[in-house]
Amino acid sequence: MPIWIEWFVYLISFIFWILPLKIRWWIGSFLGWLWFDVLKIRRFTIMWNLRVVFPQLSWEERLKIARRSMKLLCFTLPEFLTLPMLSKRWFDEHVEFHGLENYESALKKNKGVLLLSLHLGNGDIGVAAMAMRGMKVNLISKKFSNKVLNSIWWGIREKKGAKFIDAHGKKNAFEILSRLKKNESVVFVIDQYMATPYGIKSTFFGRTTGTAYGLALFHIKTEAPVLPIYTYRDENLKTHLVFGPEINLESAENQDLQIQRMTEKYNRKVEELILKYPENWMWVHRRWKKWR
Repeated sequence: MPIWIEWFVYLISFIFWILPLKIRWWIGSFLGWLWFDVLKIRRFTIMWNLRVVFPQLSWEERLKIARRSMKLLCFTLPEFLTLPMLSKRWFDEHVEFHGLENYESALKKNKGVLLLSLHLGNGDIGVAAMAMRGMKVNLISKKFSNKVLNSIWWGIREKKGAKFIDAHGKKNAFEILSRLKKNESVVFVIDQYMATPYGIKSTFFGRTTGTAYGLALFHIKTEAPVLPIYTYRDENLKTHLVFGPEINLESAENQDLQIQRMTEKYNRKVEELILKYPENWMWVHRRWKKWR
């Protein structure tokens, strides 16, 4: 990250860091209201997604979830901007870990750990909390075409010790295998639509869509354990980071069928988490695009 960008980022971070939590929440709430109720950006998409997942709820009930989720989503911005100023002590006090025994048990297999995740809560805080705790974590993430944005987006998170792998980089597979061989963890976020060549036809909440198959492929090839990992915020806006029990690898007649089965199995886990924490999920994404 160029030095002038770094100083600018730290200035903005300091301004947001000194603001009381209530003010940061107010900013997030205002942005959520502006996005959903005033500008109505993807409002139809949000409500349609909620109708797919919660057909039994009334319009008013779905609207309540939508508004709360947009506030939490927009609250991610001031949270993210404070990241450069946050210390290990802050993470110890504000991020609560659950299921660490699952992660530690997976590490003992010495094959690395594949982490299945989704856009729930604030994943950037979760990844930073892992890194600050001394965990070797690598997040697969897209790069922006703009170099300045990349410096900010990747640089802020890397400063806390997290490492990143370009989702569409030429050495993507090599980097993933290399990190697993070092017994590190690699995070795959699979709740967004993915077309060919990186995705396969699958179902999500009973509807046809495309899902990235990379996690299934590396699960099969390396036999590294797969654990669900996710964050959610409670009513006091405290972040909880959860490591779920290992997802077992299923056998099949051939690799293509095995990839299909495992990808569907991962989708069922993602569905379970969305149903459990609906206000924490990112409903603005067009998850059910026409498969191609």
